[in-house]
Amino acid sequence: MDTSVIARIIALLALALAPLASASAQAQGATGDFESAFDSAFGTEVREPPQFLEEPSTPLERRIAQLADGSDGRIGVAAIDLATGEEVSVLGDQRFPMASTSKIAIAATYLEGVDQGRWSLTSEFPLLWAVRSQPFSTAAAPVREGEYMTAAELIDLSLTRSSNPATDALLAAVGGPEAVNDWARRAGLTDFSLDRDIATLVRDDREFDPATYIDMRDSATPETMVRLLAGIYQGEWLSPESRHIILDAMERCRTGRRRIRAGMPEGVTVAHKTGTLNRLAGDIGIVEMPDGRAIAMAIYVTGQSASQADENANKSRARALRDSRIASIARALYDGYAEQADGRAFANAEYAAPAAAAR
Repeated sequence: MDTSVIARIIALLALALAPLASASAQAQGATGDFESAFDSAFGTEVREPPQFLEEPSTPLERRIAQLADGSDGRIGVAAIDLATGEEVSVLGDQRFPMASTSKIAIAATYLEGVDQGRWSLTSEFPLLWAVRSQPFSTAAAPVREGEYMTAAELIDLSLTRSSNPATDALLAAVGGPEAVNDWARRAGLTDFSLDRDIATLVRDDREFDPATYIDMRDSATPETMVRLLAGIYQGEWLSPESRHIILDAMERCRTGRRRIRAGMPEGVTVAHKTGTLNRLAGDIGIVEMPDGRAIAMAIYVTGQSASQADENANKSRARALRDSRIASIARALYDGYAEQADGRAFANAEYAAPAAAAR
């Protein structure tokens, strides 16, 4: 490219960012605030949800914003009624660590290959057990091969028990994180990035505090994760058989009983997947109402203790607070959508889009 063209591009970028940098410099100093201005311009800054919305689209969104108060840590929420398309989002466009909620996308990537005939549910792969190593000592945590299991068994262990060795076996089978990212891109899932296997992710946890820092690695927005759930539920990307495998396993999920499931009334079916890391609890899932409608929701809660030191002093209390936040937000979403539906009848959005082969 001609050097004069490059110079003009740099000048235009500087002009675009200059007002932001100038405004920030008045408050805190030029160097640090130019970085802040850059974050603001490109959406990587940490933002707290407002105590109230100036122009809430619905009373439900106001209620969720109150419950997702960010004074004790970032909380991201996104939900959609799959029958009506009514959405709720509080920090729904901000990145959060996916933790084990990414295991849904890993399973979907493998099942796409099954639908295409590249491998099968009876194909066998070894469990990949993490080998003890110092954090950050290697680019990828060392693993050792264990028992061989069928892909069907690995998917079930990954989604029902959140087994890391089973998930890493599937991840290796599909070709690593980039293969999952490729599937996500083809599925139209923006703001999604899987960068490490689970063994490495867990080993190197605590590098950053998710309550105050946005690490773009192994992260997604709540809105993107809701889109992932909706697409699988509605049969957009997988065959009916593959779709059923994921949703059936999610219904039998044995982790996170104090999260989305905890506050749901009788007669409700919950298909979900949890994720947990240092100072983070997440839960994403499909909640089917007794009337047949379905809600896709993604909730990520960070912090809830003032600092890592406070967390270390009382880990169980901090974890319980994060779980409780998820449960209360999930129930408020359920109640809010149920109230909006009073006096109306909706067909379930299940299978709204035909099952699709690989794109």
